[in-house]
Amino acid sequence: MKKIRITKKLLSISKKYTKLYTNAEDDFNEKILILEKEMQKETGVKDIEFFCSDGALVGIGTPSCPKKMKLIHSEEL
Repeated sequence: MKKIRITKKLLSISKKYTKLYTNAEDDFNEKILILEKEMQKETGVKDIEFFCSDGALVGIGTPSCPKKMKLIHSEEL
């Protein structure tokens, strides 16, 4: 296996894609917040949100206050 050298060019390209990734992630998170606000409004449950673990949706609930609502697991949805 050939060892990859970290050059100025590689760093420059990596920074470019890191910025693109961060922007895409920010856009995604903004859309999720909008969905959660709509879900809160429609369900009448304050603080209801999507609950993710290791980048995967595991359910919907109130993770900041789990005693408030039992988690609805993704298998149930």
